[in-house]
This record gives sequence, structure tokens and C-alpha cells, in this order.
Amino acid sequence: MAMLMLGSLSGCAVVAVVDTAASAVIGVGGLVVDAAVGTVRIGGKVVGAGADMVLGSDSDE
Repeated sequence: MAMLMLGSLSGCAVVAVVDTAASAVIGVGGLVVDAAVGTVRIGGKVVGAGADMVLGSDSDE
């Protein structure tokens, strides 16, 4: 269906549609990476806090 629609568009319109679709995919991919990095950071903080509780913190605060 989409190919039929693209076939009826001019060359510039096809490029614009493909460019918009690619930008949307890249944007979503960036959000997924940001979410994964955030999750790893939170997990690292939890593991670090647990290790501090078990081993004791070396800082003199």
C-alpha cells in the first residue's frame, strides 16, 4: 500500500517522506539509548549503595 502511494508522488515528495520516516526512526532509537543509559546509571547507584552498606564507605564525611 505504501509503495503504491510513494509511486504516485513526485521524486522530491518521495525523498521528503523517506527523510521524515528515517528521522523518526533515529529519534526513537535515540530515546531508547537514553532510557537504557539512565537505567544502567540507576542500577549502578543501587549497586554502589549496597556495596557501601556492606563494605563501609572509605570517605570521611
